[in-house]
Amino acid sequence: MCGISGWVDFDRDLGRSRDAAQAMTDTMACRGPDDEGVWLDRHAALGHRRLAVIDIEGGCQPMVAEEHGRPLAVLTYSGEVYNFRELRAELDARGHRFRTQSDTEVVLRAYLEWGEDLATRLNGMFAFAIWDVRREELLLVRDRMGVKPLYYHPTPAGVLFGSEPKAILANPLAGRAVVGADELCELLSLIKTPEHGIYRGMYEVRPGQLVRVGRRGLRRRRYWELESREHADDLDTTVRTVRGLLDDIVDRQLIADVPLCSLLSGGLDSSTITALAAKALREHGAGRIRSFAVDFAGYSENFEPDEMRDTPDAPYVHDVVRHIAPDHTDIVLDSADLIDPVVRAAVLRARDLPTGVGDMDASLYLLFQAIRGHSTVALSGESADEVFGGYRWFHEPETVGADTFPWLAAPGVERYGGLTALLDESLLRKLDLPAYRAEGYRQALAEVPRLPGESGLEKRMREISYLHLTRFVQILLDRKDRMSMAVGLEVRVPFCDHRLVDYVFNAPWSMKTFDGREKSLLRAASADVLPRSVLERRKSPYPSTQDPSYGQAVRAEAARLLERRDIAAAPLIDPEKVRTVLDAPADPGGPAGARSSLERLLQLNAWLEEYGVQIDL
Repeated sequence: MCGISGWVDFDRDLGRSRDAAQAMTDTMACRGPDDEGVWLDRHAALGHRRLAVIDIEGGCQPMVAEEHGRPLAVLTYSGEVYNFRELRAELDARGHRFRTQSDTEVVLRAYLEWGEDLATRLNGMFAFAIWDVRREELLLVRDRMGVKPLYYHPTPAGVLFGSEPKAILANPLAGRAVVGADELCELLSLIKTPEHGIYRGMYEVRPGQLVRVGRRGLRRRRYWELESREHADDLDTTVRTVRGLLDDIVDRQLIADVPLCSLLSGGLDSSTITALAAKALREHGAGRIRSFAVDFAGYSENFEPDEMRDTPDAPYVHDVVRHIAPDHTDIVLDSADLIDPVVRAAVLRARDLPTGVGDMDASLYLLFQAIRGHSTVALSGESADEVFGGYRWFHEPETVGADTFPWLAAPGVERYGGLTALLDESLLRKLDLPAYRAEGYRQALAEVPRLPGESGLEKRMREISYLHLTRFVQILLDRKDRMSMAVGLEVRVPFCDHRLVDYVFNAPWSMKTFDGREKSLLRAASADVLPRSVLERRKSPYPSTQDPSYGQAVRAEAARLLERRDIAAAPLIDPEKVRTVLDAPADPGGPAGARSSLERLLQLNAWLEEYGVQIDL
């Protein structure tokens, strides 16, 4: 996993712009701590920061393909292609010769063989840019599910691009960071509109999309999207197919030339991945899987159920540990760690945006930081809920029937992004968030691939699955990517394999809930490798500290912020609303309500100040 950046400009000689290209590349240092490179040509500058995972010695970038001593194409690449060995064999049979053992060179050679159609042949998570020297044309490619990020900023004579917004903002051509009404709506709405880059003038390459930039301008094309088709398999065949896919996916994603581990929460998703990884390693004679779990000091002993969590994770984590015997470590965090200004500043720099979820971002960052001391690659159970229908709101008639994104209608969810409760009323009227969400919902529904004759609940659940797989999952994948890459840890997401996503998307909802539970197909497919306690456990999201001292520290910091007369967020907030929240009794614990609002306020103000954001309403 790596960080990429670059600049194409047909009106200037970029061969003289090393300093600017280097500045863009330097912003990606956390994503790639092992090596760096910058490649310059007359109209293109490509940068790369490397996290070495496969072929440690031979995979340096940007990578150049040459013929008779002349460059043909240059690649800067982030991610992993899990079928690179098969592709390498095919390309070798077609006459290509390789200098390294890396998947990077396979991607580059695949472009020379198949052009932009190479994207349809790749199985993996990736974001890359190829400068075709012969055509003087740039190709940007992002993986099908958007596991790896890729942003771009068109300019009058070309484009700027990078793994994260900070790479683009480092170039003077991007200008000052500007956010208007549309951008604020996107920040506040708890939805993820495809291609929206938040910063004015910036876009995100959509999952499954190609972007070409040449002298004639910029064009976009989807090379993959969800499609609806009849599901012909019976239940037993479907369960076997899901298991067969998962076995193959996990086995492929164990390939690495560096230490690898699994993230374990004691839920069905991460436990399945950890158990299948343990099984695969045993079969290969490769020893035990290493696993890590996050916990908070005193959390299990003092746990109180809330709207989204019935139980703490630790007892179930330890059930899995006893069942499959991994080399396991609990990472126990203290509340003081979560409120540490250094940690919170690192989280903001990682995200480039005030879209965090308070202590849950801080704890994920600290978890990954601790893991990075032992492993370079981690397997995650992320995205299984979107694929298999795991969230509670998939199963509640009120949310299923709501005329909006279902997660917005679920009890307690919007309180996690409760900054709107503190905003100025005139600003809220100008933004009209309900209208913005309604339009986003309408656009998303218009994209849903329909199955002829499908109606009623099956039709609605196809819509809900599509909304989660194209909108909601991006919020979580962004968080996982930013927090992990901020410490140079590669997190792989087996449940985002497009073969599994496509297959399960087309399974009927009645089959996905055949046992009357959430994620029925996954539960059945993993029943032989998990303890019964985990198989019977109800969905519980990532943990949030319930320590009252954390909430008190947040309130104290918000109170100090309000005392300042020069805060950057002043034009956006209503001080009286903030005072009302501060004067109200503290939440008994957990992130909902007032604590969430104050966390978001602190992050918003820090972002406006650190990034020098201009609000243009």
